[in-house]
Amino acid sequence: MSDARGRGLSDDGIPQTRSILLFRRALWSPRMRVVSLLPSLTELVCALGRGSWLVGVTHECDFPPEAALLPRLTSSRIPSGGTSAQIDAMVAQQGGSLYELDREALAAARPDLILTQTQCDVCAVNEAKVRDVAASLPGRPRVESVNPTGLLGVFEVFERVGRLLGAEAEAEALLRRFEATAREIARRREGRPMPRVVLLEWTDPPFSSGHWNPELVGLAGGREMLARPGEASRRISWHDVAAARPEVLLLAPCGFDLDRARSEVDAIRRIPFWDELPAVRSGMVTLADGSSFFARPGPRLDESLRIAAAAIDPEQCGDLAPPSGWERLHLVV
Repeated sequence: MSDARGRGLSDDGIPQTRSILLFRRALWSPRMRVVSLLPSLTELVCALGRGSWLVGVTHECDFPPEAALLPRLTSSRIPSGGTSAQIDAMVAQQGGSLYELDREALAAARPDLILTQTQCDVCAVNEAKVRDVAASLPGRPRVESVNPTGLLGVFEVFERVGRLLGAEAEAEALLRRFEATAREIARRREGRPMPRVVLLEWTDPPFSSGHWNPELVGLAGGREMLARPGEASRRISWHDVAAARPEVLLLAPCGFDLDRARSEVDAIRRIPFWDELPAVRSGMVTLADGSSFFARPGPRLDESLRIAAAAIDPEQCGDLAPPSGWERLHLVV
């Protein structure tokens, strides 16, 4: 009866369950049709050498550049533009998921596998909505959802997606690259002090860093003063920032590229006690592209770690950071 099993039949000739068939298709097919509903997962699929398998992405998937040419399956309820404060107010007003999923476009993509997340409705389409739509599609594509809350979880996602796509070796290479970067930073900073650091993921109102970012700060040689590894980012006040007396301040607004982040600097400088912050007085304020780095738990967390190290110790680690996507603000008072 081995031929019956090979044709997807049980010993008595009854078709096997759909889930088993999908699992076998994932293992045997030289090419899958993959939809990614999170920018970091799009980057991961491409970094694993499977970018040609993608048949649909989100409206925010902009890296690598070829991802921007793929069909867009989502849209945002929040209009583009507006200040940080205005966007925060709109997010609070919306409630629930901020993203719309184009059911017709998803159906037209005919995916075998849909990659999504459970972590944050502000960051991606609601997982329950994705599963509901997927269940109604012909062939009922497999839905894989991720929810990393720290670096270990991120690395497990790399390995998990690598297994799904038959790219285990490529996933292992990504992990080894990150580990090599962390070792090099540790070597360069051995015996040097660990300054007080505050990493903000939003500025008006300020939000502390969350999830994997406190760990990045630690590996980069700093002490994150307002966040703990694995915890979600949280709303704080500028009084909290002042009380932390950061010697290094890293601003990486979630979803903002570097140009967009720059537009917030003038408003930040008007905070009454801004000039009293140790980081400001010593010129240790760094602005980063939060859309590309820090907020995306994908392959570019390696570059995020390098930026954090350059922000914390420019003398020893300044050359490690990528040439673009970040800058030191010269705000010495």
